[in-house]
Amino acid sequence: MSDLSSPTQSGVIARLFTDHPATVNETYFGHMKFAFSFAFWLGVAAFAALLHAIIPALCETTASRILMRLHGRITARH
Repeated sequence: MSDLSSPTQSGVIARLFTDHPATVNETYFGHMKFAFSFAFWLGVAAFAALLHAIIPALCETTASRILMRLHGRITARH
């Protein structure tokens, strides 16, 4: 059985789960919440774009408005 507190394994765990969130001043769970929110809105934008592709009169600006809002959120973080 391995010990997760060994320097090598704890370094791998930190690299996988906490190093990147720390670069944007977030905890692991704070970063997860932001990423899930971002993924949700990207999915909504993708669905709106798909609807618009099939029926051009629907969702004419929905995807672009969502993407502009997401762009604002991501640039405000850095």
